[in-house]
Amino acid sequence: MFGFIKKIFGDGNEKEIKRMMERVEQINALEADLQNLSDASLAAKTKDFKLRLDKGETLDDLLPEAFAVVREASRRVLGMRHFDVQLLGGICLHEGKIAEMRTGEGKTLVGTLPTYLNALTGKGVHVITVNDYLARRDSEWMGRLYNFLGLSVGLIAHGLDFNQRKNAYASDITYGTNNEFGFDYLRDNMVIYQDQMVQRELNYAIVDEVDSILVDEARTPLIISGAGDKSTEMYAVMAKTVNDLEEGVDYTIDEKAKAVLPTEECVAKIEKRLQVKNMYDSENIALSHHFNQALRAKALMKRDRDYVVRDGEVVIVDEFTGRLMFGRRYSDGLHQAIEAKEGVKIERESQTLAAITFQNYFRMYDKLSGMTGTAKTEEDEFIKIYGLPVIVIPTNKPVARVDFPDVIYKTKRAKYKAVVNAIIEAHRKGQPVLVGTTSIEQSEELSRVLKKSGVAHNVLNAKYHEMEAQIIAGAGQLGAVTIATNMAGRGTDIVLGEGVEELGGLHIIGTERHESRRIDNQLRGRAGRQGDPGSSRFYLSLEDELMRLFGSDNIANIMDKLGMEEDEPIEHALITRSIEQAQKKVEARNFDIRKHVLEYDDVMNQQREVIYGQRRQILMGDNLKQNIMDMIYKLIDQEMDVYANEKLYPEEWEVDKLIKACEALFAPEGKLVQSELEAMSRDELKETLQKAAQDAYAERELLFGEDSMRELEKVIMLKVVDSKWMEHLDQMDMLREGINLRAYGQRNPLIEYKVEAFDMFQGMIANIQEDIAKLMFRVNIATEAKPQSHLEGAKEVHGDEVEEDPKKPYVNHDTTGRNDLCPCGSGKKYKKCCGKE
Repeated sequence: MFGFIKKIFGDGNEKEIKRMMERVEQINALEADLQNLSDASLAAKTKDFKLRLDKGETLDDLLPEAFAVVREASRRVLGMRHFDVQLLGGICLHEGKIAEMRTGEGKTLVGTLPTYLNALTGKGVHVITVNDYLARRDSEWMGRLYNFLGLSVGLIAHGLDFNQRKNAYASDITYGTNNEFGFDYLRDNMVIYQDQMVQRELNYAIVDEVDSILVDEARTPLIISGAGDKSTEMYAVMAKTVNDLEEGVDYTIDEKAKAVLPTEECVAKIEKRLQVKNMYDSENIALSHHFNQALRAKALMKRDRDYVVRDGEVVIVDEFTGRLMFGRRYSDGLHQAIEAKEGVKIERESQTLAAITFQNYFRMYDKLSGMTGTAKTEEDEFIKIYGLPVIVIPTNKPVARVDFPDVIYKTKRAKYKAVVNAIIEAHRKGQPVLVGTTSIEQSEELSRVLKKSGVAHNVLNAKYHEMEAQIIAGAGQLGAVTIATNMAGRGTDIVLGEGVEELGGLHIIGTERHESRRIDNQLRGRAGRQGDPGSSRFYLSLEDELMRLFGSDNIANIMDKLGMEEDEPIEHALITRSIEQAQKKVEARNFDIRKHVLEYDDVMNQQREVIYGQRRQILMGDNLKQNIMDMIYKLIDQEMDVYANEKLYPEEWEVDKLIKACEALFAPEGKLVQSELEAMSRDELKETLQKAAQDAYAERELLFGEDSMRELEKVIMLKVVDSKWMEHLDQMDMLREGINLRAYGQRNPLIEYKVEAFDMFQGMIANIQEDIAKLMFRVNIATEAKPQSHLEGAKEVHGDEVEEDPKKPYVNHDTTGRNDLCPCGSGKKYKKCCGKE
């Protein structure tokens, strides 16, 4: 049916390629003229293009000439001339799409075309890579081309100081990893002064290995956290409370979704034990959060599989590599729940200072594009989440790789025996082999067997990017055997050695099918670059996780009916198709999960945009006095509504209490005289209170000086906004944790979440205004030193990356009560923060 539709309407991808080929022909027509230019004349084209942009031409107008200039400059500087298919990829990227280009088609060079063109605007172009090594390599390698054409190139890498980072962002083109760009965005929205920001506007980004960054890594948000001061007592209480719960009676486990669901009877049982009426009421958000994490720790997290206990400490086991991850902790209190379950010391939970998902970070760019060897299978997700269509770019030379059907065995033991035999057989004739494994444990086991068999080989396990690149580059040499865990070395070309083509090229062996076809295609794509010969085959067993959970029943029945032995494999295209159908199911389920997570994060993102927008207004505002006076007037209105309500007779007003409330806010003691106020009308009373506030504010301005007062306004407003935002993030995390159980009451959890999140946000805004107004009359300036932002003492986390800095106080808080929130904005009580001493 699909083929019939294609015949009538044509293939959309082919139409796009045909359209873009017209532009390629325009570029090619300019080549001869540009070859006659001197280096200086060629480089001067950049200045000419910028002038033309200033006069009203568009980037699309300049595209053919700009691309032709880049190609000629690349030929001279790098010794590489762009193929026509690389020009197609460049056009695709410039148009804000994803270019799917096979491994070996030169994506790094493709990126130079749209990068140069878009950098002409002066607004900056960000080139995002998957690791620091590739960012550094590409910035230096391609930087020679950009420098020749008169453009500046910067690199954002771990460990840069502030000035280096700011200068890198000020460059025309900036290379770096997704983590670095994301964390810099969060840090920029936590600073106290505008000149402490490093990023410019988010103009245009090209994401290399776009599937890895925008799909795989997008599951984990970027988080900047600081030390929290919450009690850990509830974790211990809840661990005991859930200890005797039984699977099948009190809760069920969804192994595929990796989720645990308590029964209604279980919830009632826990409520009785904790003596609460409804654990999922808004006032019990923290309680339901602790319950959910305690249940997850009990039912889902298995000792010696997900974690081990070493020297009284819970240490995470990496699910991909099987290695112990010292110093890394599960987020959202799960680690504390496991510590409570195991009876070891419960460490204090960290407090989230700022967070964002990669989805919401990258959607902020005015234009976004990406390139990878594997994206078409995830096109629905790219379009729905990012608005990025995928264009499959033809290869420069026809693909000569042979992809053999999968072979499947009954047991893993039989499968690995077959894998070793296949490696030995290929090695014997000199054909290079690249073996993809899913864990370090697998790779080391294979390595031990090959050593016993006398087969020389290299093992890659994603430790050192530089070493990976060197080893993977040699994987195509005669007789080479390379074992790679989780496709280490991605982004590096594999060049075939002498005599290898005659032996069939590089042979790829997969030891397991991944949940996503895209990951399998990445492994296959290491062979058959630029028309090279090559081959691939996957070896599977019914005991593999994918087969066990999603696809083995029918195949197992066939094997049993045929009376097949353990070591006897099935090899048929039907099996391969059956497995791919199972993968499609998993991909669809994983996409639904990511989309579901994003629906909730979008609520948070709307609030983040409001808060960060307000922060930027404060940062860029020169005089915030009127903003603060408006907040004070609003507080006066609120106090008058309580003590001098317009619906009451004047003799019913509680003027004495109104005076005390105003003295607590702004008025000097004795300034407001009760007898005088009682003789006023309501309008006169309001006007008098506002005048008193203005006078008190003017006195403080006289005391501190106008410049210092303007600075204090800015600092106080930012500190309060940040403090309340941190508290709000914490509350939102706990709300999100328990909201799904609202479904038991026939209520839509997402709608419930949106309603409660809105109410919480409105409450936070009111609290922000009140605290700012109060603090402006209570905080004293004690030092000339520049106030520090909340970045002091913060940690950055994506997955498991952490960075720490020292903390410094900045103001004197003589008038702050011991139990008040500390004005430094830490979110702690004054006595536990700056008032400790």
